[in-house]
Amino acid sequence: MTTAASSSPAPGATLSPLILACLAATWLVWGSTYLAIKFALVSFPPFFQMGTRFLAAGGLLLAWMRWRGAPLPSRRQWGHALVVGTLMLGGGMGGTAYAELTVGSGLVVAFIAVVPLMIALVNLGFGVRPRTLEAAGIAVGLAGVLMLTQGRGFQASPAGLAAITIACVTWSVGSVLSQRSLPLAPGAMGFASEMLCGGAVLMALSWLTAETPRWPPTPQAAAAWLYLVVAGSLIAFNAYMVLLARAPAGLASSYTFVNPVIAMLLGVAIGGETVTGYEWGAVSVVLAGVVLLMCRPRAR
Repeated sequence: MTTAASSSPAPGATLSPLILACLAATWLVWGSTYLAIKFALVSFPPFFQMGTRFLAAGGLLLAWMRWRGAPLPSRRQWGHALVVGTLMLGGGMGGTAYAELTVGSGLVVAFIAVVPLMIALVNLGFGVRPRTLEAAGIAVGLAGVLMLTQGRGFQASPAGLAAITIACVTWSVGSVLSQRSLPLAPGAMGFASEMLCGGAVLMALSWLTAETPRWPPTPQAAAAWLYLVVAGSLIAFNAYMVLLARAPAGLASSYTFVNPVIAMLLGVAIGGETVTGYEWGAVSVVLAGVVLLMCRPRAR
């Protein structure tokens, strides 16, 4: 998951090799991280797994930015990072990993596809009113999520459904707050501070819930955790930032449509998960709502 951000791409932006590589990273890497979370759960409990992941990634990113001469965040910016990190990583990613204890990774990311719709709803509190197509997208997407909750995967796990619902709500609220009232430090330093604060909150949750990692971890779980740190938190995130700067906003946000399909296909093909025809139909309705939400009227 990531925030929805807007930017002004450079004029004449084209599908250069760099843009294509960044698209592949956001589509394939982010789409595969949900299955990696499931594999890592064999040895690393959900809050411990996410906490150590973001502490490692945040520490590496902060060290790299300091090496490049970037200043540390101010005390106020650290405070913002704590609130945003608690919501987006503590609640958002912690809830996602917890849901995957009992729900297939493909269905979890299919539910997460509703996040852009939730962000639009949260923005109502800041006076940002959706246009007609956006309102239609919210209605269609939420209807699709309601259908998805009636499928076999979520009906079998009320705890998983509650966890992923909380995850999507806290991620959406944190996303809007970071854009509207709690800005982070500029650039990658802001995201490093968010990962460090969120990772610390997740480790506190791990301690409060008395999680016990399996040690030594299985090779598959260790490889999945490393993949989440390097590919999921560092490579794919930086690729997304490049897309925001150099590609049209719609293209940068295309992962929203692609990730659920990638995650569900990987879950079925590699993870041995089962997705019913009804659940595929529900996902199609959710994605149709996201497409409507992302549509922009052509300028006159």
